[in-house]
Amino acid sequence: MNLMMLLEMASSGFGERTAVQNAEDSLSYAELFRAAGRAAQHVQTTGATRLAVLDVSSLAVPIGLFASAWAGVPFVPLNYRLTGDELEHLLGEISPAVLITDAERQAALSGLPGLTVVTREEFVEHSTAEGPDHNDEWSMDPDEIAILLYTSGTTGAPKAAVLRHKHLVSYILGSVEFMSADETAAGLVCVPPYHIAGMAAIASSVYSGRRIVQLANFDANEWMRLAREERITNAFVVPTMLARIIDALDGADADALPHLQAISYGGGKMPLALIERALDLFPDTHFTNAYGLTETSSTVTVLGPDDHRAAHASDDPNVRRRLVSVGRALPTLEIEIRDENGKALGPNQSGEIYVRGEQVSGEYLSKGSTLESDGWFATRDGGSLDEEGYLFLEGRVDDVIVRGGENLSPGEIEDVLLTHPRVADAAVVGVPDEQWGEGVAAVVVLHDATKSGGTAAVPGPALIAELQQWVKDRLRSSRTPQQIEFANELPYNETGKLLRRVVRAQLLEAI
Repeated sequence: MNLMMLLEMASSGFGERTAVQNAEDSLSYAELFRAAGRAAQHVQTTGATRLAVLDVSSLAVPIGLFASAWAGVPFVPLNYRLTGDELEHLLGEISPAVLITDAERQAALSGLPGLTVVTREEFVEHSTAEGPDHNDEWSMDPDEIAILLYTSGTTGAPKAAVLRHKHLVSYILGSVEFMSADETAAGLVCVPPYHIAGMAAIASSVYSGRRIVQLANFDANEWMRLAREERITNAFVVPTMLARIIDALDGADADALPHLQAISYGGGKMPLALIERALDLFPDTHFTNAYGLTETSSTVTVLGPDDHRAAHASDDPNVRRRLVSVGRALPTLEIEIRDENGKALGPNQSGEIYVRGEQVSGEYLSKGSTLESDGWFATRDGGSLDEEGYLFLEGRVDDVIVRGGENLSPGEIEDVLLTHPRVADAAVVGVPDEQWGEGVAAVVVLHDATKSGGTAAVPGPALIAELQQWVKDRLRSSRTPQQIEFANELPYNETGKLLRRVVRAQLLEAI
């Protein structure tokens, strides 16, 4: 089992079809196959043990993904929004590596040890140039690492989830039918390469034979223009994107996107009002909600089109509420809800979500496997199952904030707040947000200026704005607290652990 097996089947079965398109540039499946071979040969000659990409979506991403599989080295898509120190740490961890990036970063990173840095243009040009095909066979060892995807945990330190070929191929074979897409099918991909959904979209589209149309940076109007001009039939969005698309339509009906047959969404909680509005606006479009994690090679549960229509039309509140569920487990997977002691719970009982199946990795670089001896993986997500097996999410057990499909570490934001001269203590938690699924909120304890000989100012809008700008300047706007409250002290238990659930409850009362 190797990802190259999927591309080889596609190249042999429908090689003349367009595989991927980025603006005016495109590759057929046969051309993608040859480009992957030439790129693999280049990677092998450098002696690199990783092929990394630090860039937005381009033709370099699918070429790089399959070239890695051919060369027998892991593919490492990195978050192009990372700060300098974070980035240098990760690059040091994956070296020696070939790094694909933009021209500006090539100049900045070329001096780092163990890196062969090329621009996306150089990589694509070399891979697609005329020349002999790469004739070496690829390994079919299912246990070789296919992709390393960095994800943040509760501590804020990025850790690399290990996805082996057996995990990814198992997911594709269990969820996608070979050559199932019509020749006119086209999927619009606007999720970044460093997200598991971006990797899964490439692999599943290749196996089904669907043309991939890339949109590097999401903008609702540009998304709709591209959807119309490229006759997009399938698209994946996060809830925030769908909300902006609906707002941009500004009352227009589904005829504004006449070719759109199916919309898949995931990466965050879908507000009920938003999905109901979408179903009314696109009554003939197939909606699918997909829930999954990096560690599970993407989707583990699906709320399919028939589920959406049945729930939307039902007068039974128990059926209608399934619109806010993430559906039922794929046939190849098992889902279980457990309490804090590991005991399996029954229907409608809340606990931690566990999942088991061949596509589940649950492994991290340098940390090893976190799977239980019988294969169960603790997702750290809370939820419940109803009597029919529909899964309802209830937030992150480990307190990671999921904002618009992006995982944010409270600890990272707290550390920045604590560097402000007026902040003595800080707690950051996620709070419900209609647009983003979860928003960032903070409770701050200020130093007692009076005791230090100064004059204590009353906290007000000016200080809130100052703290928000403080975070924004040092991290990113997505990590800036949208709500800041002040307290005399934070709640801790007897062992010194911050009681985030108490902080969150207090903030919700203040909204």
